[in-house]
Amino acid sequence: MQITIDQELSLRTVAVEDAHAVFALTDASREYLREWLPWLDFTKVVADSRAYIESCIAGYEAKSSLSLVIIFRNEIVGIAGFNAINPSNKIAAIGYWLSKDAQGHGIMTKTVKALMHYAFEELQLNKVEIRAAAGNVKSRAIPERLNFTTEGTIRAAEWLYDHYVDHVVYGMLAKEWQK
Repeated sequence: MQITIDQELSLRTVAVEDAHAVFALTDASREYLREWLPWLDFTKVVADSRAYIESCIAGYEAKSSLSLVIIFRNEIVGIAGFNAINPSNKIAAIGYWLSKDAQGHGIMTKTVKALMHYAFEELQLNKVEIRAAAGNVKSRAIPERLNFTTEGTIRAAEWLYDHYVDHVVYGMLAKEWQK
């Protein structure tokens, strides 16, 4: 699957062939990403990225998730998609990360907007959620910029290496998106 956002930006289903590029990107942004993402210490070699991608492909085939590489100016710069899709309740949870060098181009706002369109128009979902660590100002800016509703805070929602972080939960309903 591929989603073209503009001349410089597109999304496509992550493939096993992306393992080296995804690992290189992860490794180059390791310290930057580690501040908010709990999986960096488990991604030490290309095989770890390959195993992650294989699990993404299995999730896509099971229709329980969708992971896409973000391609900006013909290079993979991050991953975004639906970490979980619940077809019975018509809800999906968006997750995303972007390399440090790709920041400041509006990439993630455009990416999430495209994912919202796909969720509501193609998947016919009723709700999309985004959860972000309370202190992760850059990540929280995305749903806030796109007029998501702040639904609450989950205390101690995630263990981040040596401490817990709270998550702020944002939600958007299909009827709100269509406005």
